[in-house]
Amino acid sequence: MRKIHLWGALLVSLIWGVSATVPAHAMTTVDQRAAALATPAKLRPLDDSQVHFVPVPSSYAQAANLHGTNTIASDQGSAVTFTTKYLLPTPGYQGEAWGDPQSMAVVGHYLYVVYCPTAWHNRGRIVRFNMSRLASLKATPQQIQRVYTIAANLSAKEKQIRTAIKVGPAFVTGHGQSLAYDWKTHQLYMWCDRESAPRVPVSQYGYLQQLSASTLAPVHRIRFRLRAGDFAVPGGHVLAFDHRGRAYFWTRPNPTDVYIYQGRVGRHHVDFRLTSQVLKHGPGTCVQSMAFNPNNDRLYLVADESIASLPVAKLAGRGHLTDQDVKWTHFASKREFEGLSFGGNGQAYLLSNHQPEVLAGNALDW
Repeated sequence: MRKIHLWGALLVSLIWGVSATVPAHAMTTVDQRAAALATPAKLRPLDDSQVHFVPVPSSYAQAANLHGTNTIASDQGSAVTFTTKYLLPTPGYQGEAWGDPQSMAVVGHYLYVVYCPTAWHNRGRIVRFNMSRLASLKATPQQIQRVYTIAANLSAKEKQIRTAIKVGPAFVTGHGQSLAYDWKTHQLYMWCDRESAPRVPVSQYGYLQQLSASTLAPVHRIRFRLRAGDFAVPGGHVLAFDHRGRAYFWTRPNPTDVYIYQGRVGRHHVDFRLTSQVLKHGPGTCVQSMAFNPNNDRLYLVADESIASLPVAKLAGRGHLTDQDVKWTHFASKREFEGLSFGGNGQAYLLSNHQPEVLAGNALDW
């Protein structure tokens, strides 16, 4: 029914087109031959008219304070204000281009950030920040930002800050916008959605990979096809898990609608279904992120400057969402929203580019 392989580095190199350097880890791959997508039920539109579609700006704005504190505040919808918590290192480790992080996950006292430099072409790495250690060192956002500069080599404090940052090995990430934490199994996952151009997948197969929280490298992968009859989707671009271990991603099948997929990720099998209700008003052009808030059991759909949310419980069966269930928040920053993650208490963290930073929200339920 399915095959399990233990891939050596050379075989991975040949298939994925990466360097043949032998890594310090091997990855188990499951080739799922059974269908991974249930036949879609009859879809029903939901007129979530309080959500306003926000087109991607012609150009993103830089942070107002490149080396200081920034604020991204809502101006419509559910109120929340994000304020700089960390200015992310630029340049990165050994001068790497870390100016464009793609996603993040907050798990306990760790912050995991995915970096996929453009020149690396579908490859990247995960960097882990120990937030408790940074707090005990009283590390400022500015000190974290310059931790890998030449000048920082002369600072004892900067060297201490480096001990709070773990740089993982390079691996095939794809676009990299899908790092997610499974609240039930306590595992990290992400899609490997390789692209020939932005939003243009090189394969119609989906690849979900489990990541080690200690080595920051993939340890297990499932290859499958999200197809039911004539309906197919080439895997997800974003990913989230709820407290019961159910997986989610969302897509834009046309310029305005939103499809939400729900599924399960096992050790040897993946299955998804397209939920029955179609949101007629998506939050925006770019599918940037997805997150689950354990404080209010809501899923958050993130586009640039625009975030919609809905209760996961209302997605069960044929769906029971009403327009009042869907919340929306708009921001007027013109910043690029790369990721959203929630701590166990509902604390929200927003990842933004230009300059790269992580901002913390001031509301637990919005």
